[in-house]
Amino acid sequence: MYHQVINELRNSYDQKVAEREARDFITWKAAERGDFLAILQSERMHKLLDVGAGTGLHGKFFQDKSLEVICTDLSPNMVACCREKGLRAYAMDFLNLDFPAEFFDAVFAMNCLLHVPRRDLAHVLATIRGLLRPRGLFYWGQYGGIEQEGVYEDDHYTLKRFFSFLTDEQIKDYATHHFEVLSFNSIDLEDDEIHYQGMVLRSA
Repeated sequence: MYHQVINELRNSYDQKVAEREARDFITWKAAERGDFLAILQSERMHKLLDVGAGTGLHGKFFQDKSLEVICTDLSPNMVACCREKGLRAYAMDFLNLDFPAEFFDAVFAMNCLLHVPRRDLAHVLATIRGLLRPRGLFYWGQYGGIEQEGVYEDDHYTLKRFFSFLTDEQIKDYATHHFEVLSFNSIDLEDDEIHYQGMVLRSA
């Protein structure tokens, strides 16, 4: 269950702020993010929650585009990095997103929900849906394409992380139980085993 992997994930990411800050930003990720921004702008949405925000790379991008951004991350060190960028950021896990109901126009989640065990994923998605105003938008993107769950033994992080990869059919099924699926984008990676799954979803 998610509460059983939280501490390991928190400690793992706390140690990797500098490494993640130094990473080159991948072109296709920029395209995914930019496409979502275009939708937000076309629908005049302004208040965005960036969950699993990491060092604040995406949050800063959206804030620089005149959106009102709040970031959350499990790791206090990542949250501190977000704040150093001038972002409003809080240390929160996915089961305890402490905001009023229907508080946000949009939620952005890139490569973070893949740390949520399948048995908790429906609850997390329901929580995110509850934070969105009616007809709000949710970007959900993560690596997957295979069904695999557990600690990734080849992880180069000192404290190896838990991952839950979903097939395309599984991730779409989870999404449709809570949202309307507006688009699904599959992006091939160098790793032939997995690919990236990007979805734009709408709340009821």
